[in-house]
Amino acid sequence: MKEGENESAESVQKDWFKVAESIRLEEFIYDLPDEKVAKYPLEVRDQSKLMIYKDGEIVHKQFTDLPENLPPKTLLIFNDTKVIPARAYFKKETGAVIEILLLHPELPTRVINDAMLIQHSCVWECMIGNKKRWKLADQLTTEIEVNGQQILLSVSYEDYDRNLVRFNWSGDLVFLDIVKALGEIPLPPYLNRDTEARDSETYQTVYAHHDGAVAAPTAGLHFTQDIFEKLEAKEVKRSFLTLHVGAGTFQPIKVSSVTEHRMHSEQVVFTKQLVIDLLENLETIIPVGTTSLRSLESLYWFGVKLFREETSSFFIEKLYPYPFEENELPSAAEALEAILIFMESQDLDHIVGETEIFIFPGYTFRLCKAIITNYHQPGSTLILLVAAFIGQDWKRIYSEALLKDYRFLSYGDSSLLWRKD
Repeated sequence: MKEGENESAESVQKDWFKVAESIRLEEFIYDLPDEKVAKYPLEVRDQSKLMIYKDGEIVHKQFTDLPENLPPKTLLIFNDTKVIPARAYFKKETGAVIEILLLHPELPTRVINDAMLIQHSCVWECMIGNKKRWKLADQLTTEIEVNGQQILLSVSYEDYDRNLVRFNWSGDLVFLDIVKALGEIPLPPYLNRDTEARDSETYQTVYAHHDGAVAAPTAGLHFTQDIFEKLEAKEVKRSFLTLHVGAGTFQPIKVSSVTEHRMHSEQVVFTKQLVIDLLENLETIIPVGTTSLRSLESLYWFGVKLFREETSSFFIEKLYPYPFEENELPSAAEALEAILIFMESQDLDHIVGETEIFIFPGYTFRLCKAIITNYHQPGSTLILLVAAFIGQDWKRIYSEALLKDYRFLSYGDSSLLWRKD
């Protein structure tokens, strides 16, 4: 890099950090009364309310009206992750109860889809409740019945400081069998209630396929087979990616300077067909949910890394997108073509990556024209994402939703928000 170019890059970075540091958490707080939080889903998924925001105008509909409010040839992108019963409880001989919440596999593989099929032994990073009662040398054991078999499961620390936990079990069952027999669906903490039997079905999209999430991509909970049939009749296309939603999605921002918030890495899986679908439908790509949007934008930045010959490793750092000047970056088509060329050269039908991308006001969206999403917690990373997408009108939208008695958060109502270009 030449001296003048280096000075220009440093100037861009300084300007960006100055803008980023001016974003304060209090700007993204709103009053959410507890009675507005949907503690349970509606009896029929697609009977939720739907707010449509476009060109500064707000219209109130029902979710069943979605197909007629999407342009023909729209490409909807769904996150087909499946929530696993990731929370388990172990009772020690002393009577103390230890809670273990699976977060991410570590050994023998970090690829979640593969980790679910491991036999005999594996190591996961976990969140541990009542950890002070579970000492380093203690081994937790329990006997569970799986498909008519009695299985002995033992749990011990692999790394106490990092909360890495080793699971060992008898028999030839895979880890997913163990998890399903042992655990329960981990509902979002803001619901303030215990998991119930019906949550295993209602806190799951009808198209959930790949086991591995600890939280549902809740914007998709409204879709039914009837909605899919209506979308198909309107020539609305659909494609799928997988982002295994982690517990970090519930972590509130606790620092006033939002860029200091720690973003947990989440695993994403993209098929070659998805990349082709995106390239063929660049004009109207609409993700279903913030997880799909973050995944798509992360995919673009992976294409940037390939296009710029930086690396072929798919990891998108929290603030990677921000310091670039526009003329340094490829178009969406160029970035996706770089990915397709890479996949073809490596004979890959899918790619697995990780992202900790943090989208907040100042971000330039590369692929997504609109988003279907629920209503999110005050002061959350998801509110910042919505604010980045539609600007200050997010406050008007949320005020309108509260006034019109919309149901908020995971089991709540929906919105279709069009980006301001």
